[in-house]
Amino acid sequence: TERFWKSAQSLISKTEKHEFLSSMVDGSLCEENFKYYVIQDAIYLTDFADCLRRLGNDPAATKAQKDRLHDLAKGAEEDEKELHRSFFTKWGIDGAADAKPMPQTLLYTSYMLRVVTTRPFAEGLAVLLPCFWVYMHVGQCMLKLRDELGDSVKRSPKFDAWIDLYASEQFEKEVTDYIAMVDDVAKDLDEEAIFKMEEHFLMSCELEYCFWNQAQELTKWPNLE
Repeated sequence: TERFWKSAQSLISKTEKHEFLSSMVDGSLCEENFKYYVIQDAIYLTDFADCLRRLGNDPAATKAQKDRLHDLAKGAEEDEKELHRSFFTKWGIDGAADAKPMPQTLLYTSYMLRVVTTRPFAEGLAVLLPCFWVYMHVGQCMLKLRDELGDSVKRSPKFDAWIDLYASEQFEKEVTDYIAMVDDVAKDLDEEAIFKMEEHFLMSCELEYCFWNQAQELTKWPNLE
């Protein structure tokens, strides 16, 4: 996994500085953009949890791996989406139930599902890794920037709640467990298999960046009527 992370370093560096994320910390992000993001992320997390469950049912997984993957799927559905549900309540909306996935959401989830359902277990693990690792990393970067800014700016409590979740020790434990699982599975694989895992990791890192870009730009489907 360290090899994967190093290969994605230039993209990770750009992601750390993405305007959507930095504007959450300095309080300048518009509520409309954050609402768009949260709805799309709720859609994404449903498929992400499904992918974790599918990996947890893979015959190639050990009993311990299956148990942990199902626990992680439950965490995505309950802990992460609970934060989203609290936002939906404050906004007075039903959430993402009737929302349409926007282009980058559909691209990302379709890619994940394709890899998880058609490729070997190790590749499925790799394609989901950026959602864990990149979120933890940017959460910690945002927490550091928030501490540096101190009381010099005001931000929505929703932004603070998001930062607190992804910079939390609980989320870090989930991420480190998942990284260890990927390393354990990869240790006996040949170079060709590792290369495929790295390809999926890099693509998901790009798709993570595009997902935040989509929220920054409020991307919509073209009106073809």
